[in-house]
Amino acid sequence: MATAACNTGHMAVTLRALQTAVPPTILYQEQVRDVFASQPGLSRLAQRLVTTSFNVSGIETRHTVIDELTLDGNGADPQFFDPETQTLLVPGTRVRNELYITEATKLFVEAGRRALEACPDIDAADVTHVVTVSCTGFYAPGPDYMLVRELGLSPATQRYHLGFMGCYASMPALRTAKQFALADPDAVVLVVSAELCSLHLRTSNDPDTIVASSLFADGAAACIVSNRAPAPGEKALDLDHFETVITPVGEGDMAWKIGDEGFEMVLSTYVPHIIDEHIEGALAPLLARDAELAELLEPDGSLSVTVAAASVSDNDPSSESAPASVAVLAKPLNMAIAHWAIHPGGRSILDKTEAKLGLSEAQLVPARETLRRYGNMSSATVLFVMKAILDGEATEDGDRVCAMAFGPGLTVETGLMTVTAR
Repeated sequence: MATAACNTGHMAVTLRALQTAVPPTILYQEQVRDVFASQPGLSRLAQRLVTTSFNVSGIETRHTVIDELTLDGNGADPQFFDPETQTLLVPGTRVRNELYITEATKLFVEAGRRALEACPDIDAADVTHVVTVSCTGFYAPGPDYMLVRELGLSPATQRYHLGFMGCYASMPALRTAKQFALADPDAVVLVVSAELCSLHLRTSNDPDTIVASSLFADGAAACIVSNRAPAPGEKALDLDHFETVITPVGEGDMAWKIGDEGFEMVLSTYVPHIIDEHIEGALAPLLARDAELAELLEPDGSLSVTVAAASVSDNDPSSESAPASVAVLAKPLNMAIAHWAIHPGGRSILDKTEAKLGLSEAQLVPARETLRRYGNMSSATVLFVMKAILDGEATEDGDRVCAMAFGPGLTVETGLMTVTAR
């Protein structure tokens, strides 16, 4: 068993060794667009919606476990896609879930193994808890069990699975891991999220289904959460605070149900508007938890970041170009928090978040690049964005990071973190 290399001056619960994994089959957005637009039974309106949704998605490539979806497949006994006729097939939920059992397990194990290998002072025998996350399939014994078996963890490892929560689920997983670490100084928690959203994509005239088909993809991410300090030269994240908020509207605008032909996603085009209207209210409780950031709030505890970006010169709140009618924060939010790990549920969601919170283009690069390269991988996606931030050359010790993910309900999960680099 590896020894605990704790720095007595490091009292925080820390996220370390954040790693990702994706299946090998790559989907190129333009090719997938043409396939979906050419499916029989589509109305002319649906064909136009397919073209528009795929073109404005901000995505160039995605990954999938369905190797049939490549255009150079051999067409032998296809279940999801017939490459000879270029036709999307309609397998039942059982067929889709059977593939989930096989392929999701591989991604869970691969991501979990990478996280352990990236933590030199922690080995498999040190892990006390496993928290797994997924909303794209079911089986029991589940991925939490498979991680214990395949990674050689102790059979006494405590296991918890957060299922069917949607795109925000990695945030409560990290919050749960932090609570375990606070309750037990020796706790070492392996957190793994894996989603196979592509299993449930289908052709349809329904606008919500078309939007989902243009966005969703497969991927996994894993990390270690514990009280142990990072190793020399390692960049990690101290987990400071978490909050959850349900917006007053939007219960039916983002939903995820089980149908006879796979899981059925509802992703209304109204979602970006809901986020635009309620993101400040969702963020305020998180900022209130931090003494320094609480100073950004109004006396009534609300957050108002209504700043015309073009009217503020170089983020200087004293700029004469700012009109008197604009309430400018004493310290702009985009300066108080250096990095923003926003779940890229879609390009319009990122656009609304950037504009509403007065963030800079550079602060949205990790989210936009994740969307461009990988698409929306549901709960795993925000962890990809956090890894991009940690890997960035401009990320320094002491930088604050705000993570934010949106999901069914409409639920907004937020987390405040601090970069620690030794």
